[in-house]
Amino acid sequence: MIVVADYGMGNLRNVQRAFEKTGYQVRVTADPDVIRSAVKIVLPGVGAFGEAVKRIDGLGLREPLVAHARAGKPLLGICLGMQLLFFSSEESPGARGLELLEGEVRKFRHAPKIPHIGWNEVVPIPSAPLFAPGEGPVCCYFVHSYLVPDCAAATAFAEYGERFVSAVGTGSIYGFQFHPEKSQAAGLRMLGAFAAL
Repeated sequence: MIVVADYGMGNLRNVQRAFEKTGYQVRVTADPDVIRSAVKIVLPGVGAFGEAVKRIDGLGLREPLVAHARAGKPLLGICLGMQLLFFSSEESPGARGLELLEGEVRKFRHAPKIPHIGWNEVVPIPSAPLFAPGEGPVCCYFVHSYLVPDCAAATAFAEYGERFVSAVGTGSIYGFQFHPEKSQAAGLRMLGAFAAL
């Protein structure tokens, strides 16, 4: 079962519809027991890092999300959901991310305009998981003001005044800074690849 974690800060219906277009059903829930029993979890997110952490902790979702990933079961973070996989963010000093990936999220330093909204080229590394084999640059849709500058788990990069991580993948943990559910055929293919793991 693919579960979309609902902590009140994501475009959940768009994510749900995108998976349905790829032929997979998902369940949207904030129930920790359902999340605990999931085969695959999607953690979407739109908004502020600190508020997201507060809601995740308030709903009792931190433990099942972290346990899921540490058990080697697939977890996909989208946009803010990807940022939450890291330890912390400049946006919300003192707020603890899920601490599954090492690094700190920071604000754009050299962007022509913040937030970064719109289509941008994403360049995957060779053999990047969830991308098509040998796939070159692909255009994806972004909406964000904060970024991961670089990390050991990086699998794709983009540029917007500066280079930043646009996808991560290590073990069973994956993330997209862009919105695959809004990235047309390329994004649907990536979501389908995650669902098929």
